[in-house]
Amino acid sequence: MSRRVVRQSKFRHVFGQAAKADQAYEDIRVSKVTWDSAFCAVNPKFLAIIVEAGGGGAFIVLPLAKTGRVDKNYPLVTGHTGPVLDIDWCPHNDNVIASASDDTTVMVWQIPDYTPVRNITEPVITLEGHSKRVGILCWHPTARNVLLSAGGDNVIIIWNVGTGEALLSLDDIHPDVIHSVCWNSNGSLLATTCKDKTLRIIDPRKSQVVANNFEEPVALQEMDTSNGVLLPFYDHDSSIVYLCGKGDSSIRYFEITDEPPFVHYLNTFSSKEPQRGMGFMPKRGLDVSKCEIARFYKLHERKCEPIVMTVPRKSDLFQDDLYPDTPGPEPALEADEWLSGQDAEPVLISLKEGYIPPKHRELRITKRNILDVRPPAGPRRSQSSSEAPLSQQHTLETLLEEIKALRERVQAQEERITALENMLCELVDGTD
Repeated sequence: MSRRVVRQSKFRHVFGQAAKADQAYEDIRVSKVTWDSAFCAVNPKFLAIIVEAGGGGAFIVLPLAKTGRVDKNYPLVTGHTGPVLDIDWCPHNDNVIASASDDTTVMVWQIPDYTPVRNITEPVITLEGHSKRVGILCWHPTARNVLLSAGGDNVIIIWNVGTGEALLSLDDIHPDVIHSVCWNSNGSLLATTCKDKTLRIIDPRKSQVVANNFEEPVALQEMDTSNGVLLPFYDHDSSIVYLCGKGDSSIRYFEITDEPPFVHYLNTFSSKEPQRGMGFMPKRGLDVSKCEIARFYKLHERKCEPIVMTVPRKSDLFQDDLYPDTPGPEPALEADEWLSGQDAEPVLISLKEGYIPPKHRELRITKRNILDVRPPAGPRRSQSSSEAPLSQQHTLETLLEEIKALRERVQAQEERITALENMLCELVDGTD
C-alpha cells in the first residue's frame, strides 16, 4: 500500500468533524480589531489580538480559560507610539510575546499569569534598528531568545533578545518590500517572499541566498478567483497544510506527501462569516483526549471564535498515530551557539501525558459479604400504598425549596459582584 493511501485513510473523515466551539471570546469592546492584523497569536495559555487604541499601538491578551464577553475596561498591552502590525508568542516561554509596530520598534513583553488591573505599558526590552515600519516577527524554532524581524526598509534583523543586541542584519538581499519570512524546522535556513515575486532560501549566518527563482513548481493548485491574502498553517506532524483566506469564509486542507503529485486536496471547511485573521494553536495545546488534531481561532470584527477539528475514533485510548512526538517548550540551543554555526533539531515531547481517560472507563468494584444481609428481627409490616407517595412528595417539596433558596443566594451574590466590579472600574478610571 502506498504511503499516500495510508496517510489519507487516517484523515479522510476529519473534515466532517470540523466545528465551531461552544465558547468564544466575544464583544471585544475596547475597539475594532485592526485590518492590518494578519492573525491573532495563540499558545496553550493565552490568546493575543491586535486592537486599535487611540492612534497608538496595543494588543489584548486573554487567558484561554477566560471565555465569553470581554469587559470594556479589560487591560491592554500598550507601549508603541504607532499601530501594532504583528505579534508572536515565544515558542520557549508561554509568558513572553513580541510585538512589531509602525513606530519602527520591536518590543518584548512578559505577560503575568494573573489578570493585571492596569494596562501593561513597560516592555522587558525594546529593540531598535529598523528605519521604517516593522511588519514581520518570527521566533527561532530551536535557539533560545533568538527573534527575527523584517521591516519596510527591506531589512531582516536577527536579535538576541536576552542581551538586546542585533546578531545579524540582512540588508542587501531584498530589493523590495518583504512579504513573509519563515524558518525551517531547525532554524538553519530562512524562506522569504518579496514584492519582486521571488522566493528566496537564505542561509542567514552566511548572509547569502542558497536558492531562488524556482522555474517549475512541484505542484500547482488553483484556489479560487478571490484576491485575498492566504494565511498558511502547516502541521509537520500530520503533513497537512491549512490555507485560510483573509476576508474569506473557508479553510482549505491539503496533504503533502513525498510522492507525485505531492499536494493532495482533501476538503474545505466553510462558514457564513468571513475571517479577518486566524490563529493556530501549537500541537501541545490540543485536547488529545478528544482526538483533536487542529484548533483555529477565527478573528471576527468583534469576537474571536475557536474552530476545532477532530478525527473520529471508536477507541478511548491514546492515539499514537495521530500524536507523534512534537516540539516542546525546551530550546535546543543558546543564541551564541546558533550564531557560531551549530544546528539542532527541536527537543520533542510526548503528548501522552496530556491524555485524560474518559470517566466512563473507570471501573469500581465493591465486594459485599452476603452473610451480612440478615432478615428483619420482628414481623415485617406491610407499607400501605399511600405512605410512599406522601413521603416522596414531601422530599420533592423540600428539594424544590432548597433549590429556590440557592438560586436567590446566587442572584444576590452576582448583584454584589457586579456592584464591586463597577466600583473597581470607577476607582481605576479615577486614578488613571
